[in-house]
Amino acid sequence: MSTIDIQLLRPAFHGQLFEPADAGYDEARQIWNASVKKHPSLIARCSGVADVIAAVNFGRTNNLLTAIRGGGHNVGGRALCDGGIVIDLFRMRSVYVDAVNRRVRVQGGATLGDLDRETHVFGLAVPCGIVPKTFIGGLTLGGGVGWLLRKYGMSIDNLLSC
Repeated sequence: MSTIDIQLLRPAFHGQLFEPADAGYDEARQIWNASVKKHPSLIARCSGVADVIAAVNFGRTNNLLTAIRGGGHNVGGRALCDGGIVIDLFRMRSVYVDAVNRRVRVQGGATLGDLDRETHVFGLAVPCGIVPKTFIGGLTLGGGVGWLLRKYGMSIDNLLSC
């Protein structure tokens, strides 16, 4: 991927961009399973929805293999790719609670701990996993088994949209 291509992304992107030669690149590509050694051409650490849109459009325009990273806990290392772009949601951790309708909107980088902290204030709980450091996006899309499974089903069973 040429530098000129990345320069086209920079004006629309407010998060951090990491190329292989950049300081922080090796740290940015680390995931939970340290045996996974993939090397993306670009890591786009998003600061908000506009950054996600810009990164997706950049990947599509440049026909890049794309991986999405929430927390990077997948054993197989699916949060990374070789030679493509990683759209990193780690800094997008907001949780919005609609207590009246008993619904929660969560950004892709939020952990179960973030979710629990915000919902418990309203006396609510979400059927999800049991380890606070787990990221909600990957857990939910992978099914999501937790303490409330028998009564409310898996996390994915309670997903309204994404």
